[in-house]
Amino acid sequence: MSSRKKKKAALYEKLRAATNSNAVNARTRLLQALMNKTSIIVDASKYIGELKNKVDRLKKEIGTSSTPQNSLPAQVTVENLEKGFLINVFSGKNCPGLLVSILEAFEELGLDVLDARVSCEDNFQLEAIGGDQNQGHDAQVVKQAVLQAIHNWNEGS
Repeated sequence: MSSRKKKKAALYEKLRAATNSNAVNARTRLLQALMNKTSIIVDASKYIGELKNKVDRLKKEIGTSSTPQNSLPAQVTVENLEKGFLINVFSGKNCPGLLVSILEAFEELGLDVLDARVSCEDNFQLEAIGGDQNQGHDAQVVKQAVLQAIHNWNEGS
């Protein structure tokens, strides 16, 4: 009987050792899996942060390098005349209300519209001769004022 007890005890010890070993291995595998998942989440979080920073940087670049002329649906040219300017504005689409915005810009600059042709049917075209009351503006100032008027109109519509 003692040999039977010894065999039983030995078997019990082997079973306990195997179970304990399996439990340790299971815990180790579980910890490794959790660490892998945590690592993946941390890496993904870092990557998302990098992408957000990249988007913010690109938005800043676009915001600082973009002039109203680049973001507008219109082309503007201004030429100096003897006493005033020849102003041409073209947009490939009809722009209701744009003429009013441009005329308000002329008024703010003190430009008198001496002659004008406007078409607003399928696209917007304006050719105007503006006389400079103040005689102090140059073509670039007039162009920037017209571009700003278009930009303001574009933001409001």
